[in-house]
Amino acid sequence: MKISDLWDFIEVLEASGDTNKEITGVSYDSRKVEPGHMFVCVEGFNSDGHDYIDDAVRRGASSLLVQKKVQAPADTTVIRVKDSRKAMAAVGHVFYNFPSQRLKIIGVTGTNGKTTTTYLLKSILEKAGFNVGLLGTIAIRIGNKEFPSLRTTPESLDLHRLFAKMVEEGVDYVVMEVSSHSLDLDRVGYVDFDIGIFTNLTRDHLDFHGNMENYLDAKIKLFKSTDRINIINSDDPSKEKIIERIKHLPTPILTYGIKNRADFMASDIVLGSSSVKYNMVWKDKILPIQVKIPGIISVYNSLAAASALIAEGIQPVHIMEGLNGVEGVKGRSESIDTGRGFNVIIDYAHTPDGLENILSTINGFAKGRVITVFGCGGNRDREKRPIMGEIAGELSDFVIITSDNPRKEEPHQIIDEILPGVEKTGSSYICIVDRREAIEYAIRMAKPDDVVVLAGKGHETYQEFGDRIIEFDERKIVMEILERI
Repeated sequence: MKISDLWDFIEVLEASGDTNKEITGVSYDSRKVEPGHMFVCVEGFNSDGHDYIDDAVRRGASSLLVQKKVQAPADTTVIRVKDSRKAMAAVGHVFYNFPSQRLKIIGVTGTNGKTTTTYLLKSILEKAGFNVGLLGTIAIRIGNKEFPSLRTTPESLDLHRLFAKMVEEGVDYVVMEVSSHSLDLDRVGYVDFDIGIFTNLTRDHLDFHGNMENYLDAKIKLFKSTDRINIINSDDPSKEKIIERIKHLPTPILTYGIKNRADFMASDIVLGSSSVKYNMVWKDKILPIQVKIPGIISVYNSLAAASALIAEGIQPVHIMEGLNGVEGVKGRSESIDTGRGFNVIIDYAHTPDGLENILSTINGFAKGRVITVFGCGGNRDREKRPIMGEIAGELSDFVIITSDNPRKEEPHQIIDEILPGVEKTGSSYICIVDRREAIEYAIRMAKPDDVVVLAGKGHETYQEFGDRIIEFDERKIVMEILERI
């Protein structure tokens, strides 16, 4: 790619040096720069790429894409733009030869249900014979190959590189989680989405967005980037605002739901301890669905996936087979059979709505007590802490308040902010700061027919403190405790 190839995609404020120079690679991390690379200087939350220009040049960067006025060697081309983060998406799009245009991309956004919905979509499409790529919180998958995921939605440059790799591997469809952060920070800039799916909107990420209106604004950006179909949850209170904001666009809007009238509806719902069954109804058609993941949230997630792919033209038989073929998703209602008459369920529930969903589901089938172990993340929305405490107290027989990812906050302080909510319910509880000790306490007190819920960590295999990250895989910890006692 020549630097001048970018002119149709970025707004240049100032340029110096040879703009016909050939670029051999692009990086926003100076440690990954190689000779001939363009180094993109992005202002982050904890560091500023402009501070690493000297390091990038020493490593061979021949050009810089910057947002600030900088000093650089005479033989280094410097392109200054208004927003280097936004421009970085354009650079990835062009450098990797417009890969998203050669894929069918389905984006799923919402507070809860994104991960499970993408796995359901992937399963259906594979049953229909397609090669599918997946991008999300748990992992990145290209066909049968799996790679670790560092964040829900990768940085734009990494995202377009992954799309290019998927094109090389013959991928037909990409299903991906689209976080509100990625939409606000232009990580999905220049991604040509075919289908957008909205799961729901409940309290989360207000430490970043400030309020629910800004949070919704970020989500809506996805539906302005699609060109085939937008699929909206008809039962979510935000539905009207979303539809009002996108109805003037040429992309058709379809809805799904259980309570409110929708294009695709679930009826005759049967909620079991390990699965859900219902009839999917649209126009004059009825399709029996079974999903081996419990809870009403599984009805919504599967209905969202099925609605999108029915509209896409996937055969109903593949919808049924694909949904029934998913045995579960790591860290989402993940059950561990202890062999001692009680179960341990690991769930990523880290929002009020997520915690209420998993505990309501378990209350629907638990024969004994529900013992909930949970905490709240540090350096995140503090106002949700007592709300989650109240939900845990109302829907549990016993609550163990502990640490989640304290980050740079004092764990005791986080627990103190959760406590008023639990105490409001009159529920029995105990505070144990060390999460491993809290899990052991729960397991030791559990009796036959009880359900121990470990909420908040889900698929994560680490715990994050201010100065360190430690290994913390709750599956391993549970088994270690069971073996020891």
